[in-house]
Amino acid sequence: MSRELVIIAGVRTPFTRMGTELAGLSASDLGRSAVAALLDRTALDPGELSEVIFGCVGQPTDSANIARIIALRGGVPEKVPAATVNRNCASGIEALTCAHQRLLAGMGDLFIVGGVESMSNYPLIYRHSAVEHFTELAKAKTLKDRLRALTHFRTEDFSPLMALQLGLCDPISGLNMGETAEILVRDYGISREAQDAFAARSHEKAFAAQDETAAEITAVYTEGMAITADNGMRTDSTAEKLATLRTVFDRKTGSVTAGNASQITDGAVALLVGSEARAQALGIEPLGRLVDYAYTGCDPARMGLGPVKSIEAANARAKLTLDDADLVEINEAFAAQVLAVLKALKEPKYAQKAGLDAALGEIPASKLNPRGGSIALGHPVGATGARLVLSALNQLQHNQQQRALVSLCIGGGQGAALWLERNI
Repeated sequence: MSRELVIIAGVRTPFTRMGTELAGLSASDLGRSAVAALLDRTALDPGELSEVIFGCVGQPTDSANIARIIALRGGVPEKVPAATVNRNCASGIEALTCAHQRLLAGMGDLFIVGGVESMSNYPLIYRHSAVEHFTELAKAKTLKDRLRALTHFRTEDFSPLMALQLGLCDPISGLNMGETAEILVRDYGISREAQDAFAARSHEKAFAAQDETAAEITAVYTEGMAITADNGMRTDSTAEKLATLRTVFDRKTGSVTAGNASQITDGAVALLVGSEARAQALGIEPLGRLVDYAYTGCDPARMGLGPVKSIEAANARAKLTLDDADLVEINEAFAAQVLAVLKALKEPKYAQKAGLDAALGEIPASKLNPRGGSIALGHPVGATGARLVLSALNQLQHNQQQRALVSLCIGGGQGAALWLERNI
């Protein structure tokens, strides 16, 4: 059996800001749309699949093992198993690398993998005290007992917690993701001006690449409308306009704003992957192949540095260097985070601070996120890793280039990096 995993085809839904066009659809709705479109585009008999593997971070309580719900609703027959994975922001890549591991183990040779997130539909959560009081009320058998139970409620019982807010906070460091970015601002000397300029450039590149990016997207239908495009890009996100925004995480001395951070977004991505032999049997020329990959850990309080060590590890495994990459996709969780990673890769004193023995080199601006990133397109956390893979391979095809390096920081203090290569 071939040890190589090839990415045969891929598609994604539009990525839309939380509370906008796709807010009325559940995560399983979004995943179903992506899987059904992938099956339609490839004309694949879904009964040939070995497994469906999907990443999802905020898995809905009404869709346990959401990958299975997505598969069945998307047209995959019951005999094909499905599994949901979660490596936070890298869940979409985790799905891909899980498929590779299944292939190596001889446990399948054709998979649908991807990721999904409906951040609009993250729930509100009752506090523990409220749950106790509602339970007491439910058990009350007489009017007297019910009235007594009602007197035990307090005002805070009717002030639920936001699952989204909890999910974006790391319980180990006690910091939310924006606060970890502010630490990198101080550690790596990142100016507010540099962050806003980086964010503005993300929007510019995303706008310029709209026609090419449209090929990745399938329409999603909701409330009688066809949603066909991402809606996070803003024509007024200039460096000058971004400079007027208030800081969010450190109001006194901070510099991270809603404008130079990734957007909270809904979306899904589906990729068809498998062995080269299966791709040949299907008669489909693959987009490319997975060369190698690595996951690494880092300080949760500086989770944005995750790509540094994971890139070093992936380079070593693939026997490649930064110079071998025709393009590099680093997820834009925060402008400050990407800028800190670039400094740590290039400058010896910052490389040492990030745990490297030596700097790995410079990533030219022309190679970095050529079609924009999550600051402009949004970051549906379970889906972003798969989007980066799809976008990188489509860019290699469009530009007739050979290799791409993809990397993400991961909430909780990890990094993921992988090398992709276009079939030549």
